[in-house]
Amino acid sequence: MPADTARRRGSQTAIPCLLMRGGTSRGPFFDERALPADARARDAVLLAALGSPDERQIDGIGGAHPLTSKVGIVAPGSRPGVGVEWTFGQVQPGGTAVDVTANCGNMLAAVLPFAVETGMVEPAGELTTARVLTRNTGMIAEITIRTPTGPDGRRHVEYAGEARIDGVPGSAAPIEIGFLDTAGSVASSLLPTGNVRDTVEVDGVGRVEVTLIDNGQPLVVVEAARLGATGYETPAEIDADDALKAEVEALRLVCGRAMGLGDVTDRNYPKMTLVAPPKHGGSVSTRSLIPRVAHRSIGVLAAVTAATACVLEGSVAHDVATGITGTEPTVSVEHPSGEFSVTLGLDPADPQRVVRSALLRTARLLMSGDVLVPSSPLTPVAKERSA
Repeated sequence: MPADTARRRGSQTAIPCLLMRGGTSRGPFFDERALPADARARDAVLLAALGSPDERQIDGIGGAHPLTSKVGIVAPGSRPGVGVEWTFGQVQPGGTAVDVTANCGNMLAAVLPFAVETGMVEPAGELTTARVLTRNTGMIAEITIRTPTGPDGRRHVEYAGEARIDGVPGSAAPIEIGFLDTAGSVASSLLPTGNVRDTVEVDGVGRVEVTLIDNGQPLVVVEAARLGATGYETPAEIDADDALKAEVEALRLVCGRAMGLGDVTDRNYPKMTLVAPPKHGGSVSTRSLIPRVAHRSIGVLAAVTAATACVLEGSVAHDVATGITGTEPTVSVEHPSGEFSVTLGLDPADPQRVVRSALLRTARLLMSGDVLVPSSPLTPVAKERSA
């Protein structure tokens, strides 16, 4: 399919895209050159493609949930050592904006497969590895995918395999992701207040002890019991508990300012993570809100950040976590759909400092073709540009 053109199709605009699952998320991926260069026009295209601001996204390809209302915009690397660059876009089903200020480790898993599928990256052998830059925050990850030779004699992305991740049915080919430097991805540093534990005052809630942390995803970590929860609720139970959600949101707004993020009312971060002692043999139990809807599992970088909180002595998560030892601990983060294992590399000279993290995800190409959006002054046809 042409990677860098959009065209008229009757009264609509046809834009090439691949619909992909990345980890436990899903959404369309675009070659950046197929979209308008102007950010306002680009966002209008993306909103129309997904069907927002309708909550059902009935007039688009969004899935009426934040996890299935995501976008990937991919481009060739433009700096030494970087093979691929991408911009992650979060759209709320009922929202009118595309948030490009945060990370998404799940959608990240589909970036290199997209780049190979579209010819942006040439397979290097049975395994293809590339460094991927997330433009949103400057985060760089090293990603490895399987690219075996097919019956036609050409290498292709392998999607079938034995890897399983909780929250996704069946098995698939493993995608290895190593994060090189994720501390302070959106906030100013790993611990933006300088403390592993803070006490904040929240109207109607009182004084709440929290850990405010960002190791790839800004998180507010709070003990579930402090908010009258168990930490073992189902997502449906959380979504139905208006009182709990109101307390969590009030806490989020206060903590957003404490983290130096300003007024986060209309932001998708910080995410909220309720922690409790593990229940199924893991290291810690978590329940996440993203930020006002319960996550069916946990985001990749939220898991990395929650795992990091577990190894920091004095943090809220450290108090309830168990079985974490050594300078390269694997932290098993329990979530509503199962568990997520994150291997952390700690600085031997400073066990409070995490120098790397590694994990496994899967992805799959679901559909290839054009997404059609209504033509209007805000959704012009992107002019063909050379790569």
